[in-house]
Amino acid sequence: MPYTSIEPVGDRCVLVRVGEHVDVETSRAVHAITAHLSAKKLRGVIEVVPAFTTVAVHFQPMAFLPERGLPTAQLTRSLEDVLAEPLPELPPSGRVVDIPACYGGEFGPDLEDVAQRCGISAEEVIALHSGSTLTLYAFFFSPGNPFAGPVDPRLNVGRRSSPRTRVEAGSVAIANGISSIYQTASPGGWNVIARTPWNLFDVDKQPPTRLQLGDLLRFKPITPEQFKDLLEPRA
Repeated sequence: MPYTSIEPVGDRCVLVRVGEHVDVETSRAVHAITAHLSAKKLRGVIEVVPAFTTVAVHFQPMAFLPERGLPTAQLTRSLEDVLAEPLPELPPSGRVVDIPACYGGEFGPDLEDVAQRCGISAEEVIALHSGSTLTLYAFFFSPGNPFAGPVDPRLNVGRRSSPRTRVEAGSVAIANGISSIYQTASPGGWNVIARTPWNLFDVDKQPPTRLQLGDLLRFKPITPEQFKDLLEPRA
């Protein structure tokens, strides 16, 4: 069984639960289910959206016949039938993306705190974070904002006890075994250890996201001078 449950979320969405904890295996199952359901073009379905451990199936209730029961019940039966079929084997994206990141100082104000909480040096935090290859699980929070993992377990820290009212665009942050990049300046409670000069979302490009689901991300340490040289404009 590729999923654990199917449940309604309001009157226009059904949620397919795939797992309880985000990891590479669950993420691949989420993306396989998303591809499978998208290809089936089920009655009334207008969008299939993957997340960390779930797949949201958005639908138009008016597309279903009232005499056959509630639209959510009709769609759930269709989903059960489709998900009983073998899922497609998704090839790995084949892309390994090296993302430049300037660690510490004004670019990573939480680096020293993370090091202290983990009982290691700031240099070890940089080595562990940049030495890991992370799988891009999902885009979330803002357009092009990637969430990837797993972060090395030696960097196991939760969110900050006090969120910031502003986290700069491009900030590379970690929390709960996941690493993310703030695509836009916004409030945030994750631990900011670095910043990338890259712009990850451009609405004028196709696709607008620079990264793709399933990409393997590697952060490459750069100097503040290199950061300035590589800094890209943002809309």
